[in-house]
Amino acid sequence: MTTPKTGGCLCGAVRYSFTGEPLMQAVCHCKNCQRQSGSGWSMLVGLPKAAVEIEGEVTTYTDHGTSGDEVYRQFCPTCGSPVFTRVPSQPDMIFIKAGTFDDTSDFAPQIQFWTASKQDWIELEGVPGVPGNPG
Repeated sequence: MTTPKTGGCLCGAVRYSFTGEPLMQAVCHCKNCQRQSGSGWSMLVGLPKAAVEIEGEVTTYTDHGTSGDEVYRQFCPTCGSPVFTRVPSQPDMIFIKAGTFDDTSDFAPQIQFWTASKQDWIELEGVPGVPGNPG
């Protein structure tokens, strides 16, 4: 992935940038990601929180995964675009919704999560998957 990388929400009220290589690039097929994104998946890039600069304010919705653990879904309060996800079990990480990148051409998922709830029409050749959460 080419860095520096920039992106933001639909209306531009939330902008971010980062440098350095992501720790992970993934696609999540869980039902909550499908509902939040309004599509068949969520494209995520995981980074150290310290590597990301954020301009603007986000609103946080506290969701719960199948384990019952909290998932903080952060979105623009003006246009509603989902931008970030954070999880308490990884407090030094931030997960950016890769669809919000200004240039998505070099997004390359390394893994798929929650393939057990993947839409039947989705096929990502060569990208390994796990039926639930990784690890």
